[in-house]
Amino acid sequence: MSNDQIRPEHEGQQAESAQKAETAESGRNEAERFRRLAEEAREVRDHHREALEAVRQEQERLREAGEAARRAGEEARAAADAARHAAMEAVHASADTLQTTLENMKVVEEMRRTLREIRDLNKLDVH
Repeated sequence: MSNDQIRPEHEGQQAESAQKAETAESGRNEAERFRRLAEEAREVRDHHREALEAVRQEQERLREAGEAARRAGEEARAAADAARHAAMEAVHASADTLQTTLENMKVVEEMRRTLREIRDLNKLDVH
């Protein structure tokens, strides 16, 4: 074979090799682009997962705060109820004391009447 015949065949092989190299490079570039897109998608997914976890933790914190507020409300209601009962007992004790005082005052008034009557009788006896 002459050099003239080898060259076109060799040139054809070189062109085919160059085309294959371009296709391979294009495939590698495309694969790299997809790898970058996948990595970006993973990063976005991870970011969303972290955001969702932060929201979940905040909801849990709010639930716990609500539960603590509910317990505090129940304790305050129980304390108010106990205070109301204590106040009612104090009112009843005051009423009992006033009743006893009134009864004592009636006794004293009756004793005064009796003493006046005795005094008036003694005045009459002396005359």
